[in-house]
Amino acid sequence: MVLLAFAGSAAAQEVSAALKEADADYKAGQAALAAHDLNGARVYFEKVVKLAPQAEQGHSAFGAVLVSLGQTLAGIRELEKALAIKPGDESAQINLALAYEQSGSAAKALPFFAKLDAAARADKHSLPAYALAAYARCLAATQPELAIAKMRAAVTADPGNSELHDELGSLYVRRQAWPDAEQQFAEAARLNPALASAHLHLGLALQAQQKPGALAELSSASQLAPDDPTIGVEFGKALSASDQDAQAIAIYRHLLDLHRGSAQVEYQLALALQRTNNVEAALPLFEKVVTADPNNAEALTNLGLALTQVQRAKDAVPRLQQAVTLSPGMVTAHQNLAGAYIQLNQIADAIIQLRIALKLAPESPQLHYNLGLAFKMQDDAGSAIPELEIAEKENPSAPEPPYVLGVLYMQSGRYADAAAELDRSLKLQPTNGDGWATLGSVDAKLEKLPEAAAALEEAIRQCPQQPDPHLTLATVLAKQGQTAEATAERKKAADLMRANSNRQRAEVATHSADSLVANGKFVDAVALFKEALSYDPDYPEAHRGLATALEKQGDAAAAAVELQKAADLENAAKP
Repeated sequence: MVLLAFAGSAAAQEVSAALKEADADYKAGQAALAAHDLNGARVYFEKVVKLAPQAEQGHSAFGAVLVSLGQTLAGIRELEKALAIKPGDESAQINLALAYEQSGSAAKALPFFAKLDAAARADKHSLPAYALAAYARCLAATQPELAIAKMRAAVTADPGNSELHDELGSLYVRRQAWPDAEQQFAEAARLNPALASAHLHLGLALQAQQKPGALAELSSASQLAPDDPTIGVEFGKALSASDQDAQAIAIYRHLLDLHRGSAQVEYQLALALQRTNNVEAALPLFEKVVTADPNNAEALTNLGLALTQVQRAKDAVPRLQQAVTLSPGMVTAHQNLAGAYIQLNQIADAIIQLRIALKLAPESPQLHYNLGLAFKMQDDAGSAIPELEIAEKENPSAPEPPYVLGVLYMQSGRYADAAAELDRSLKLQPTNGDGWATLGSVDAKLEKLPEAAAALEEAIRQCPQQPDPHLTLATVLAKQGQTAEATAERKKAADLMRANSNRQRAEVATHSADSLVANGKFVDAVALFKEALSYDPDYPEAHRGLATALEKQGDAAAAAVELQKAADLENAAKP
């Protein structure tokens, strides 16, 4: 703050004792300021305004010190008193304008800055850099071009000030002038490599322009200010965009240790957990965010998605309905609501939401694909096929639309079209065992027997536990006159069907036995686990459950044997 000297202690020849004391206190206040002792200066200047309430210099100095100490409103009152006594006091005008700007009263500050700026230009000089910067901040919301001009003037007046370059870059960001913003942020970081905000802003500017180096700048900002939530959130978002969610989660957890209850950090952590399939941990965070901000449509949409992901579509629907009410133009809200309806088997409601979403984003291949699937679930191939054809056309690199089209064409008896679509899908995603099995069936219908056999053999290789490809292959081999081979495939299919049936019986028995354990009926549970193992001795869950029941009965040795069997089976099943 600019402070004027106490001009004139008392002009009269006979100076009262109070004015003499005020003059002494004012000089002492100036000395305290020179020594950077704001609190000391405050004490002296407060005495001045009490001893000489009509002396504008005391109010001006006292007000400026109060503002410097963060007591902005009290400082403003003193500065207003100074100007009421002497309206032409430029020092008080500058300090009051700065105080108004600091308090967020840009409209009150602007007339003072405009008057001071005009007077300075009339005298062929400029305002100090700090005053020009404050003037620019006040202009930013209503006169952005003039704000940039004033901030550029501040930079010209103080070219080595990194924070002014940073502020000028931020003004360029407001009008999306990214190259100019980048230049200013880079200069700010060059002048002061320890200025975290400059690295943050430079990283965001590079990110907005899809230029390299954004993540490195955000990382530098985070290293300089590891506890800053704004920097941490932006760095975390950039890490997630680079498929580094684990690092982002670590940053968010660190920030929450320091800033408990920070909604922005909790929300980003929830999103990262959701992306990494830790949806159960994300749910309470989403709930906290929407409780604090119930009109946050984006958070409601992600909460609804998370609830659907954990098979709680009934809970998801009201959240997603609230989201589409708050933000009817949000495509993902309608899309997620459709997904929840599908989980509840409310296909007609899902179709309504998908059609609304497509009106908002008519060229979205995913929406056309989803709508096609919904129609397929209603056995409406006539409506499903056109949607899937559009999805395939809009995104020819996606394997899903041609696969579903192939299935629908097959069901409609269009075998040649089905074979072409399935072949296209499998070239894009060759690890689709079901797709190979379907292609094999279609080729068999087309009497393309060698091609059918090859497709079915690939299906068997990828899905060795499925009996159907063996049965279809047996039919193909029989048509080719390979009777013995066909018989062998039928036997394999029969063995698999028997094994699958036994596994299902073992699963049912194991689930029932688990319930008995939960109710403390350990003897009955042991018997039922053993029954499960009689159906399928290679079912590890039954061995593990039996171990638990035996241990509850006090038979630790037998329990250890069962645990080892379960571990051996699980290890053998690993690829």
